[in-house]
Amino acid sequence: MVKSMTGYGRAVETVNGREFTVEIRSVNNRYLDCSVKLPRMLSFAEDAMKQAVKGAISRGKVDVFVSVHSEGAGDVQVTLNEEMVRGYLDAMRQMAEKFPVRDDISVSLISRMPEVFTVERAQVDEEQLLGDLMSVTAKALEQYDAMRSAEGKALEADLRSRGQTILGLVAQVEAGGSQTVADYRTRLENKLKEVLANTAIDESRILTEAAIFADKVAVDEETVRLRSHLDQMNTMLTAGGAVGRKLDFLLQEMNREANTIGSKCTDVRLARMVVDIKAELEKIREQTQNLE
Repeated sequence: MVKSMTGYGRAVETVNGREFTVEIRSVNNRYLDCSVKLPRMLSFAEDAMKQAVKGAISRGKVDVFVSVHSEGAGDVQVTLNEEMVRGYLDAMRQMAEKFPVRDDISVSLISRMPEVFTVERAQVDEEQLLGDLMSVTAKALEQYDAMRSAEGKALEADLRSRGQTILGLVAQVEAGGSQTVADYRTRLENKLKEVLANTAIDESRILTEAAIFADKVAVDEETVRLRSHLDQMNTMLTAGGAVGRKLDFLLQEMNREANTIGSKCTDVRLARMVVDIKAELEKIREQTQNLE
């Protein structure tokens, strides 16, 4: 199955007391360009995130956004500095004994004193944190991939349909080519009769001129190659995977054949068909730009 380069996926899950949110979005790009935005506590996970994206995506501009809410995860530890509290209490009691002040020592008063509490971040198990993050990332990638697959399916159907339209036009060009040669022979014969009047016409000369003209306007080789390229396109779409770049190259070859056919068509009606073929090829090229 072919996939679109455009997609979006989001996963939110609470793991080991932390709520992780992972968002993935992408747009068209010639190569893989991945940007990961992480909170500071997860900065160590950037390379792992990029590798996960690289394992699932081969082309496109991909942006990954991660946020984490650590409520209840015990990331912060507050410790009472008992020695500091004793020092404050002793000093306050001495103050009450030596000076005429009210002894109103309380917990709220002591807690406002400097360095009574020590606030530290708990030691984080980076390996576990990374594992938790990657499990949520995998779910976001699943959702993202499902969206790309659905869009890819629609693109594939459109490309196949346009390919069939081109094949129909090619068949008309091939049929019209034979008629063009026959019309040319008739016009040549009539012109010679008009010019030569009662003089006998050299039939072999007419056949030679018609053969030369037929060779000039023959598009059999080009139409055969164009059909082959369209078969290749369908084969690539059936095989699936990252076919975008291959189709880009194949379309260049298709356009080359269409241009050659156009340069050989002397009939206005056939020339219009070639224009229609090139218009369909351009639409295929535009759609191919969306494929991974």
